[in-house]
Parts: sequence; structure tokens; C-alpha cells
Amino acid sequence: MLKTDPRTWTDQRHVEGLNAERLAADLLARCGYEVVEHRFRLHHHDIDLIARRGPIVVFVEVRYRANGRFGTPAQSVTARKRLDLARSAGAWLQRYGRPGDCARFDVIGVMGDRVEWLQSAFRPGWR
Repeated sequence: MLKTDPRTWTDQRHVEGLNAERLAADLLARCGYEVVEHRFRLHHHDIDLIARRGPIVVFVEVRYRANGRFGTPAQSVTARKRLDLARSAGAWLQRYGRPGDCARFDVIGVMGDRVEWLQSAFRPGWR
């Protein structure tokens, strides 16, 4: 649930980001995943999408780029962002996880009309 109405947003980048998240959620649903969270927040950090298929919980970072001028969308996920995602995912799993859940971190990049889904894009340093 969004806190504000996207029709009132003045920054086009936010609108494009939301549209990319919707495309990613549709892709996950078509592949048999149930999207259980959209924009889960922990302090100042968020996870764009959290999806589940059986015991697999997928934490998804969605990135949009208008073009490849500054690299692919997936290349923009920094080490700091990966760390923040892993911390937020750990908190989500503590609150809502089920026994036997397996976590995976994916990146779904949208560039123009092309959608690229990188499954297991990174692995956190969990022990």
C-alpha cells in the first residue's frame, strides 16, 4: 500500500520506478510466485518486492533505467545496497519467516521495454 497517490507525484523518476515495480510483480506472479510485500520498510531502508513460492522467499530489488548510458540496471546495485537489503531481509524473516524458509536475493532490471531478471544476483554473508 502506497502512502501517497502516484497521480500526485511530480518527479517522473518515481513514477517510472513504480511502473518498473509493477512490471516486476507481474513477472513474479506469472512465474508462480506470490508477492507478499511491496516496499517493505525497515528504518530508512526498503525492499521493493518480497515474493514467496513454497519455502522460497525472494527479496527483489527492482531497478529502472531509461537507457544503458550509465550501465545496466543490475550494475547499479551497490555493495551498500546489498548490505541494506540483507539486513532488512533478516528482519523480515525474523518477523514473518516460516520454519524451513530459504532466502534468495534477485534483481529485476527494467530498461526501456526490456525486463531482465537475475535470480540469485548476490548472496549475503549470513552464517
